[in-house]
Amino acid sequence: MRRIVTAALALSLGMASAADLRIYPSFTEVREPVRATGPTLTISLPEAAWAGLIPGTLDLDGLSFSSAVQRQEANWLASLEGKTVYVKKEDGTLEPVTLVRARDLLVRDAQGRYRTVRYEDLVFEVAPPLNPQTPSQALTFTLPQPGAGTLTYLTRAVTWSPRYTLKAGTGGAQLSALADIRNMADLPYDVKGTELYAGDVEVQGQPVPAPYMALRAEVTASSGAADAAAPKINALGELRGLYRYALSTPFTLPANSTVTLPFLTPKLTQFERYAGLNTYFTPQNTDGTLSRFYRLKADQRLPGGSLTVREEGRIVGQTQISETARGEEIEFSLGNDPDVRYTRAVQTVSSEKNDKGNVVRTTYKVTYTFENGKDRPVRAEVTERVGGRRITIDGVVRGQNPAAELRVDVPANGKATKTFTLVVDNS
Repeated sequence: MRRIVTAALALSLGMASAADLRIYPSFTEVREPVRATGPTLTISLPEAAWAGLIPGTLDLDGLSFSSAVQRQEANWLASLEGKTVYVKKEDGTLEPVTLVRARDLLVRDAQGRYRTVRYEDLVFEVAPPLNPQTPSQALTFTLPQPGAGTLTYLTRAVTWSPRYTLKAGTGGAQLSALADIRNMADLPYDVKGTELYAGDVEVQGQPVPAPYMALRAEVTASSGAADAAAPKINALGELRGLYRYALSTPFTLPANSTVTLPFLTPKLTQFERYAGLNTYFTPQNTDGTLSRFYRLKADQRLPGGSLTVREEGRIVGQTQISETARGEEIEFSLGNDPDVRYTRAVQTVSSEKNDKGNVVRTTYKVTYTFENGKDRPVRAEVTERVGGRRITIDGVVRGQNPAAELRVDVPANGKATKTFTLVVDNS
């Protein structure tokens, strides 16, 4: 497998060494062991690695240096300038020519005539590397003394994210997760140690590229492309507010791929379905449909990611969940439920004015009528937020900008009514 860092000049990398990856949601820290046997250390990074590198993040850890120079090296094709290559002719025969200039593929034939050719028509005596026309970047470090260290840099090319599946049925619900590790570079990684971090970590550099645009293949733990002993993801606890995980064994992250591994299997300590409405108070009458809501709690911390909900094996919706602490409530909606409708009627009970004739205190009676068209009962929940300086709901002073909360069970193919009294005091 092609290595992410290759040996050049005074750099010596053993065949058994491999990169360590610390993968975050929007970037990765690559850590590659290096050893210098002299006063300089030269490292060549393929252009595919350089393209995703976050500027200003290259460093040597554990190995002091007095200066570092970065430059662009010629590509493989340039190394053949002045040498004989072959051009495939229309009749299939090969014509020996001299490669004069690799930049525009200028060649000279046996008669001394010059012309440019297409790369597809060139034939070589040795196998060319991947992307032979692409240059590489060379880094030369000047060292006070030889030694071993670790080359580190941050790249946008490798990211990860969890995705959850909530399977619900008449007997309850189960929550499971997969971890997608994405490599968006034309560069494979032979990974020795892997850590995954979940949380809000910001770094400088270019915006994060959209992951799905660069994916060309997906490798799952059960596919033939994956190792038979696929790594497991183990929790390592918390690090300054970040969730930390590690892969149990080394693995290969192919170029332009996604490696998917089983992640979490948390137990749900709470699970509820209901038809809900989140709205704001208005003195006008309203009506409409409620939405399909879910409410759950898990016994583990959950990194943010996408969530697919299946009911009786069928997908009923998708959403995103944010970073969630253990036991914290998760609530989300999957769209309207046309079978559960509401009618909201508002009655002005009283109104008080000040000496200037301005209304300063108003009492309202708000009545919700729910209608359930399903053949089973439905829990209906309404949260209606009220703006104002001093608010009283059902005789209880609630302070500023509170919410009225209604809960009612609506029978199958039936109706239910719920009422609350609201006093808005802006005096």
